[in-house]
Amino acid sequence: MNEKLLQYLWKYKIFSKIDFKDSEGNPLEILDFGKFNSNAGPDFSFAKIKIKDVILAGNIEIHVKSSDWYFHRHDSQKDYQSVILHVVYFNDTDVLELKNAGIPTLELKNYIDEQILKKYQSLENHFEFIPCENLFEPKKIPVLFSEENLLRKLDEKSIEIEKLLLQSKNNYEAVLFQKLAYSFGLKVNAEIYQNIAENIDFKIIQKISQNQFQLESLLFGKGNLLEKETETNKKWKTEFDYLKIKFKISDEVFPVKFLRLMPPSFPTIRLSQLANLYHLQPNLFSKILNAKNIQDLKSYFKDVKTSEFWENHYTFEKSSEEKIEKFLSDDFVEILLINAILPVVYTYFKHLNSEKTEHILDFYKNLKPEKNSIISQWKKLGLKLNSALETQAFLFQHKHFCSEKNCLNCSIGFQLLKS
Repeated sequence: MNEKLLQYLWKYKIFSKIDFKDSEGNPLEILDFGKFNSNAGPDFSFAKIKIKDVILAGNIEIHVKSSDWYFHRHDSQKDYQSVILHVVYFNDTDVLELKNAGIPTLELKNYIDEQILKKYQSLENHFEFIPCENLFEPKKIPVLFSEENLLRKLDEKSIEIEKLLLQSKNNYEAVLFQKLAYSFGLKVNAEIYQNIAENIDFKIIQKISQNQFQLESLLFGKGNLLEKETETNKKWKTEFDYLKIKFKISDEVFPVKFLRLMPPSFPTIRLSQLANLYHLQPNLFSKILNAKNIQDLKSYFKDVKTSEFWENHYTFEKSSEEKIEKFLSDDFVEILLINAILPVVYTYFKHLNSEKTEHILDFYKNLKPEKNSIISQWKKLGLKLNSALETQAFLFQHKHFCSEKNCLNCSIGFQLLKS
C-alpha cells in the first residue's frame, strides 16, 4: 500500500462500500470528496463531510498510517489547520491535535476490495513490456482513447514547433524545412539534419531553390561530406565554397553518420532527395495548407528523387553497375507526413481554427499503421491497430504512461483497476 494509490482510490471513489464510520465508530457521510491538490498542502481541498449531524467544509489529508501525520510534520504546518478529515489505510496511533479539535479519522482498510490491491501489486511488479500486460484487455480501452492521445502527442510536438517559430520570427516555411530535415534523418541523423537546417538561413534556401545542384552542395557541405576535395566530389566542394562566400555562411558543420544505415537511407541519398524536394516545392507550407486529403499531401512528394549522379552511386567513391532513379517510397512519405507535415499544420491551426485540428485526425486515420518494435508488442497483446492514428496514440501511451509506470493516471489502468 502507498499514499499514491490511496489518493487514487479516494479521487475516483473506488470502495467496496461507502457506509463509512470514523475510528470511534461514528457514522461518517462524505458529501463531497473534494478536489485533488497536486501542489503543496493537504491532498484534497473543497471537501465536505457530515458527522454527528454537523457539516464540516475544508481539506482532507490522506496517509498510509495515521502516524505519518507526525512523520510529515503536519502538526507544525499552518496549511493543515483547515483539515476536516484524516483518511488513513491503517490507524496506528491517535493524532491528539485532530482528536482534541473534533476532527475525525477514517480508516480505509476495511473499505477497499482486496482484488484491487492485488491488481495494483501486479502493476507494480516486474514486467517485460507494460505493467498491465497480465491484465490487459483490448475491450477495456476507453472510447475516443486514440483520438485523445494523438491530440496530446500533437500538443507536445507543437510546443517544440512553437519554440522554432519564435526563433524564426514565425516563419512556418522555415520551421517546416527544419522538421522535414529532422524526419529525413530518421533515428540516426535526425538531430544532425535538423541542426543543418537550423544553421542555414531559410532565405538562402529560397534564393537558390531553382538550382538543385546548389541546394545539394549546401546540404552536403554542412553535413561535412565535402571536408576533403576528391575527384568525385570536386564540383560540389567548389560550389559549396562559392556559396559560403556569397552568402557569408558560417564554417560550422554537422558531420552526418552512415553507421547502421541501409544504402537507400545514406545521408548522400537523403540529402539529395531533400534538396530535390525544395527545388520542386520551394513554398511547400503554403501548398500543404490547401490539401483536402492524404492524396493531395502525397502529391507534393511523388516526383521527389535524387539528382542523376546518385542513380548509380550511394557514396562519392563507389559506383554501381545498375542505374536506378531513387524516388521517395510511399512508406517514407507517410513517415514525413506523420512526423513533420501534420504536426506543423496542427500547430498552425491550433489557435486559429479548432475544426481544422479535428480534420487533421482524419488525415492520420487515412495513413497506414506504423511498424516498429513497440507496435509489434502491442499487437501481441491482442490490439488491432488499423491506422497511424492508433499507432501514434499507443506509441504516446507507451512513452508517457507504460514506461513511466504511470498506471494510476492512465485511462486504461483506471478501467482495469475498477473492473
